[in-house]
Amino acid sequence: MRRHTIADAGCPLTVGNGEFAFTADATGLQTFAPLGTQAQWGWHTMPNPKGHVLEDAFTDYDGVGYPDLYPATEAGGWLHVNPHRLHLGRIGLDVDEAAPLGRSAQTLDLWTGTLSSSFELGGLPYEVETVCHPERDLLAIRVVGGGIRIAFPYASDGWHTTADWDKPDRHTTTHALTRTPYGSRCDFTRVLDADRYHVAAEWAGPARLTSRGGHVYLIQGDELELVVEFARHPVGPALPSFSQVRTAAAAHWERFWTSGGAVTFDGSTDPRAPELERRVVLSQYLTAVNCAGSTPPQETGLAVNSWSGKFHLEMHWWHAAHFALWGRPELLERSLPWYRSILPRARATAGRQGFRGARWPKQVGPEGRESPSEIGAFIVWQQPHLIYFAELLRRVRPGALEDYRDLVFETAEFMASFAGGGHLGPPLVPAQESYYESRRSVRDPTFELAYWWWGLETAQRWRCLLGLDPDPEWARVLHGLARPLVRDGVYAAIGVEPYTIRTDHPSMTGALGFVPPTPLIDPETMRATLHDVLADWDLESTWGWDYPMLAMCAARLGEPDTAVDALLMDAPKNTYLASGHNHQWPGLLPLYLPGNGGLLAAVAHMAAEECFPEGWLVQAEGVVALP
Repeated sequence: MRRHTIADAGCPLTVGNGEFAFTADATGLQTFAPLGTQAQWGWHTMPNPKGHVLEDAFTDYDGVGYPDLYPATEAGGWLHVNPHRLHLGRIGLDVDEAAPLGRSAQTLDLWTGTLSSSFELGGLPYEVETVCHPERDLLAIRVVGGGIRIAFPYASDGWHTTADWDKPDRHTTTHALTRTPYGSRCDFTRVLDADRYHVAAEWAGPARLTSRGGHVYLIQGDELELVVEFARHPVGPALPSFSQVRTAAAAHWERFWTSGGAVTFDGSTDPRAPELERRVVLSQYLTAVNCAGSTPPQETGLAVNSWSGKFHLEMHWWHAAHFALWGRPELLERSLPWYRSILPRARATAGRQGFRGARWPKQVGPEGRESPSEIGAFIVWQQPHLIYFAELLRRVRPGALEDYRDLVFETAEFMASFAGGGHLGPPLVPAQESYYESRRSVRDPTFELAYWWWGLETAQRWRCLLGLDPDPEWARVLHGLARPLVRDGVYAAIGVEPYTIRTDHPSMTGALGFVPPTPLIDPETMRATLHDVLADWDLESTWGWDYPMLAMCAARLGEPDTAVDALLMDAPKNTYLASGHNHQWPGLLPLYLPGNGGLLAAVAHMAAEECFPEGWLVQAEGVVALP
């Protein structure tokens, strides 16, 4: 499958490279839709005249400070929304936005990374090609039919908005126009409070630039080839041409598709097979564009903002673990140095709360400071993720043992300290966040207990592989860790009342599937739990990654029919749009990349383990199973 064709205005398409992305509407640009142009470095912080710091938002929990109740205090509110991802600039056609869109066809060629759009606007024909450079934060555009409008917004601190167009006096845009041997170039300098970035636009031919005021610029011409580069620092003199960018992108995407893993269901008799293959192919592209950067991605990647653009570390596994399973471990590894960059802060968090090691935050920006929250600061299931990532890399690259030993051991040290009494919590909010109001009493969630055991045992194994003695404290905690609670023959979600609320994530099923087999989980009890969830759970309240989680559980239990049914379950948040995006909430969360990444992890495991039912013809190469 090389091409994806779309004419649905509700399914915008993205070109990008993991570090930078541009999301376009039906015109191939951002003519109508409030879509994003974002880079991993593109963040903004609003003024903090009162000097709010995290300690201002602490609530006492038995003498241990947690950043709690963000809506309740001025400090907590400011800290929660700052910093936030920045829309670097809207690039669209210079047209009347009320003009009717007529005949329209749009193709994203996955083999070359080129978005081609053909349409009529106001009765006039247009042809647009859009492509992203594979290694630079640079967009190349070819337009036949009219000029281009570049507009720069102020940043938005809304949890799901990408730009604020109503504050022109809060930021400045200056520009300098120069001639080049082949046309013209304009260098823009953008200043938003204490933040600054640069944009260079270069075009060939006789087109000219005019300023409309209010941070809006027009490049007028009937046929344009334009390249636009975004950067934290002034852009150098050498910008590539449109054709050079298109050639580089084509070479990049050919390498991507001809390396790594591949799975095809061609010849399967199950009529659902083409749809699953479509989701698999498009999810590989979407996660490579949005989730393979130098920092963990936000849940909507680089397309639009969610939760102020911050990334959620408990979701990092769902975004990126699959890269290692599909033979592209380097795409996972790009983001792991960021953890080392915030290691001092993670150590300080653990120490402030009376623990050893490093406690990784939940909802953060690039600086790694926890966001005040009555939920996020109490979530712990992101802690073993780093051990999981390191183990995935060790399986394909033995040198990962030395590269990540410090992060693995610091993580395990916190985990052992946190569970030193044999229990997890309180205070705690489990992956199934339905219990957040009970965080002062929640204890021993089933999923977290199994994951804790596996993480500590894996860290001990790393010590042995490195020629070190087992850590006696880790061994003591492993031996004394509480067993998950079983009630009426199935695993309860948590070990205390209310035991199991049947909304949100059915996280118990992650204790065998997402988590490899451990002595804490009995397969037959988990089988009963899985089918209990499938029989009676509020699907309206689930999320996109719950369906891959159910599939992985079924696969570990040797139930391929159940696994495929879970992956393709007809449920509101298991919808995959024509663009390949996993749709969640209209208007608030239009796309959800943890669903795409989870799907890829589940399919890789099922293909490697030959866990597909009768009627499925599966050909796979270069994919590996979960640990």
